[in-house]
Amino acid sequence: MEQRFTFNQVASVYSASRPDYPEALIDDIVSYAKLKPDDTVLEVGCGTGQATKSFATRDLQILALDPGPEMVRTARQTLANFTNVELVEATFEAWSASKAVFQLIIAAQSWHWVSPEVRFPKAAEVLSPNGSLAVFGHVPVGLPTSLLEQFKGIFLHHTGAWGTPPEAGYLPSGPFKGWFDESKLFGPVEHRCYSWMRQHTTSSYISFLCTRSDVRMLSPAIREELLEDIAKAIDGQGGEFDVDYETHLYIARRVGHIS
Repeated sequence: MEQRFTFNQVASVYSASRPDYPEALIDDIVSYAKLKPDDTVLEVGCGTGQATKSFATRDLQILALDPGPEMVRTARQTLANFTNVELVEATFEAWSASKAVFQLIIAAQSWHWVSPEVRFPKAAEVLSPNGSLAVFGHVPVGLPTSLLEQFKGIFLHHTGAWGTPPEAGYLPSGPFKGWFDESKLFGPVEHRCYSWMRQHTTSSYISFLCTRSDVRMLSPAIREELLEDIAKAIDGQGGEFDVDYETHLYIARRVGHIS
């Protein structure tokens, strides 16, 4: 199973444990793209609708794609009060554009899952002239030192591996700006960072780990043992802790003639 499809197995947990996006980020994207009410937005990989609902409140017309049937089902519940959102169960690669034109494409924690040969050419194809592409994601950047060392030991013990979290690709050292530049289909990329903090309990952090693609790919037995030891470590520190987060945005406008 491809890693991107593992999220579908934990849609309800994903919805409950994944954080929303900073309002300042949403406002900056809307302003950059010069959106007006009823302008059209395509979302690639909407998941359970965390980012979708923030854009939906701006009275935009949103077409949201996701390949996971359970993700789409949960998103329908999340977005039940919005009449300006259409949900489609499909990958961006398989979705039929049908000459659709959008003022904005957004991808929250999802752009890296799209096939490299498809993502920028197809985005440019369905964007209006000077339409914008916004790619963004959360990165946990600060755990309490004592827990960090314990987590490292637990992961090494159970998996033999410890490294940066999967989300670290959204940092400026990651590939996103380079991908935009290499496509030659978009103008200069603007990067913005939004810092915030989230308090986790033992339960909420275990739920969050259950939605991480690297943890989902473990065998059930190893995953259960790893999560049990992580829970014990957090309980040993009082059962709650703060995590520093950054949300990184990469946004650019489509340029040039698209054949």
